[in-house]
Amino acid sequence: MSARPDPESSASPQSFGRREFLSAAGHAGGVLMIGLAVPGCAPKRGPAASANGAAAGAAAGGVAGSAAGANSPAELNAWLRIAGDDTITVLVDRSEMGQGVYTALPMLLAEELEVPIDAIRIVAAPVGDAYVNVGNGGQVTGTSNSVQDAWDKLRLAGAQARSMLVAAAAAEWNVDAAGLKASSGAVLDTAGRRLTYGALAAAAARLPIPKNVRLKAPAEFTLIGRGLPRLDTPSKVDGSAEFGIDVKLPGMLFAAFAQAPTLGGKLRHLDAAAAVTLPGVHKVFEHSGGVVVVADHYWQALRARDALKIEWNAGDNAVLDTAAVRAQLHTALAAGPGLSARAEGDVAGALAHAHKTLTAVYELPLLAHATMEPMNCTADVTADACAIYVGTQVQKMAQVAAARAAGLAPERVSVHTTLLGGGFGRRLDVDFIPAAVAASKAVMRPVKLLWTREDDMTHDYYRPPATLEMRGALAANGDLTAWQFHAVSPSITARFAPEATDPFDSVLEGSANYPYGVPNVGVNYTRREVGIDVGYMRSVSHAINCFGIESFMDELAAAAGKDPFAFRRDLLSAKPRHLRVLEAAAKRAGWGRAPHGRRHGIALMEGYTTHIAQVAEISVEHGVLKVHKIVCVVDCGQIVNPKIVASQVEGGIVFGLSSALWGAVTLAHGAIQETNFNGYRVLRMSELPEIDVEILASDAPPGGIGEPSVALVAPAIGNALFAATGKRVRELPFAAQGWLKV
Repeated sequence: MSARPDPESSASPQSFGRREFLSAAGHAGGVLMIGLAVPGCAPKRGPAASANGAAAGAAAGGVAGSAAGANSPAELNAWLRIAGDDTITVLVDRSEMGQGVYTALPMLLAEELEVPIDAIRIVAAPVGDAYVNVGNGGQVTGTSNSVQDAWDKLRLAGAQARSMLVAAAAAEWNVDAAGLKASSGAVLDTAGRRLTYGALAAAAARLPIPKNVRLKAPAEFTLIGRGLPRLDTPSKVDGSAEFGIDVKLPGMLFAAFAQAPTLGGKLRHLDAAAAVTLPGVHKVFEHSGGVVVVADHYWQALRARDALKIEWNAGDNAVLDTAAVRAQLHTALAAGPGLSARAEGDVAGALAHAHKTLTAVYELPLLAHATMEPMNCTADVTADACAIYVGTQVQKMAQVAAARAAGLAPERVSVHTTLLGGGFGRRLDVDFIPAAVAASKAVMRPVKLLWTREDDMTHDYYRPPATLEMRGALAANGDLTAWQFHAVSPSITARFAPEATDPFDSVLEGSANYPYGVPNVGVNYTRREVGIDVGYMRSVSHAINCFGIESFMDELAAAAGKDPFAFRRDLLSAKPRHLRVLEAAAKRAGWGRAPHGRRHGIALMEGYTTHIAQVAEISVEHGVLKVHKIVCVVDCGQIVNPKIVASQVEGGIVFGLSSALWGAVTLAHGAIQETNFNGYRVLRMSELPEIDVEILASDAPPGGIGEPSVALVAPAIGNALFAATGKRVRELPFAAQGWLKV
């Protein structure tokens, strides 16, 4: 018997160029027809085989479920199964990595289905075209748009299913459906008769899916907008929740992977004689420039890995260090203005004739994702099929990567998405999957491959380094007449999708939509690759650009002799949503009335169609910075669950604090120097400031919320530090500039 938890337990489980990448990623390899359960696709070991097969069948939509017995689930559409015992299962098509989609998305469907949220069980959706994220073009969890993507389609799915259930009841009672009502998982008539959804599901599934159903108006919502508890919390408290690192299969072995210490390095020579004789070792083999060790237990695999005698070819990065990376960016900055992404008015003329001009250069370092759960994947390869159990943000890409490693067609690979112990964009990559599949194929048994923390820190796809140059022009009365932004950085999108027509979006997010009313605006970009593979990280370039833009706005306010809040406010007359959050944040923080010995700094941003402002309250004693409070005001449009929104804003601020205060990855001789949390410092509990979040009511479409709050932390703190000391920080992290005790 497998030791794996029940996979059906409710406890378990914007810009153009970037979307082009995601579309390309989502459509790599074979295309699965919706609901096509391919023979051999389900794993041949472990109970998850039936769960994945049923989930795949659910994608067909409208498949009758009565033939297999009273309790066999009927699939009313790609997201919903109802069994004869009234069990309601929702297939969630986005990966749960702490952001709350296992609660928020079922709430959307339950609202229209007229069932209580605690009646729902959750299953991670399989690979399938029904689960494509329209905004991203693939089966992708990213860009903070899970709710945006699901807002209409899951409510529609619930409404259609409700209509079908009511129609089935009307047929059973031979009455007009207009006189029936759905409530709390049942259909009722005016005579007091009642049929549960379970009793009606099989008949309902045989009906055609209605084309035109009315969705509830916001005033009719009973679930949406309520701060309901998360469905996945109990399992995470009692330990039954299954993350990738928890997967257990019968007969499973473990694997460790040795990789070159230098980024891009490859294997030159391997002597495995000492390793293969150690207890428990089954296999040692070369794979993708590294070495895989398979053993009975993980510590045996690690011990054998340590016994390997390996000579590495360091490759082209052998001489690369942090200073060399910066030099490349500065050389590119000096080479010219780069490509134009936005040009309004005459920036050059305004700068030439300004009463006062200001120029500043901001520097951003490499950052690691440092997810709590290191990369891992469990693979089960047989002669004609492969199953992988993995925390991934890109199910179809994971399927294709596993298929290539197994030597199979993609449709022969089933993907079982576990909970993710942190994603932050790291699990948009699938580099950790092929070695696990190769290990299972080598021994023809299930194998769980685990990366150590050191593997994870030293072989990440890092947030790109960036150099930002900004110039501003002020009139004699202090009005801002011109603003010029020039970013130099590697392109993440260009790595993922070299064929993309616009590979620069992953660097320009948050800058091309500069909101302030300035008559002359220029945004330019120079792509400069530095020899390191870079990846999407929570808030992507918003955090990079917001630090530069909002810090420079404070510099301009100071040069104009104006209050930083008032300076921004006066430039937002054409941006009411921006102005609203800015004014609300200033009011909530008590702008201009900071407690004795403390100072405020403010920052504003629009990202993921969410409008957000922050005020940081800090003090400086004996040259040491202390952050006391962060006030954050958010307008993210219509909200599914305010508790989840607030927790995501708070979590983003904590993430942003770690990055702003301590975060930096450094290079020496092509190797990452920060190998664990003793070197890559994150915020400690004792350092957490008070966080005060206000969510503004809005009838706008839903915006993204998992990432925006990350971006404003650094500029808000930097601006407060300037207010306190008169010293401007133009390079992160603050610790590297001497403002914190190391």
